[in-house]
Amino acid sequence: MQAAASTIRSVRPDLTAELMARTGLDEAVLTGLVHGFYARIRTDPVLGPIFEDRIADWPAHLDRMVDFWSSVALMTGRYHGAPMPAHLGLPVDWPHFARWLALFEETARETCPPEGAALVCDRAQRIARNLHAAILRSG
Repeated sequence: MQAAASTIRSVRPDLTAELMARTGLDEAVLTGLVHGFYARIRTDPVLGPIFEDRIADWPAHLDRMVDFWSSVALMTGRYHGAPMPAHLGLPVDWPHFARWLALFEETARETCPPEGAALVCDRAQRIARNLHAAILRSG
């Protein structure tokens, strides 16, 4: 188990190793999830234009999102940033978040083992609710 954790950077290697063993998530799975999800986002008629208007450097964004999901799902501490301010002021409401969740959950079920998909989908639902609430408060 410890050897598997060494393949992924983590500030909490024991916790990360336990999560990897329990969920089947690792760097390759999370990279596949993020890249697959954003490929769907970019072609989505509702969400695609919102993302295209705001993301100029897709490779950098994808790398940042892999770090984000590594931190969220595997507690690696790799992501350093403040996602809330970046989302305030976006022209979105709950149907946008519902679409985001549907695409995320579809991608997670296709790219992650069942236990890993359940974990990231649960986290995605919390993230969506928190971002939506923050956007409502700021508007």
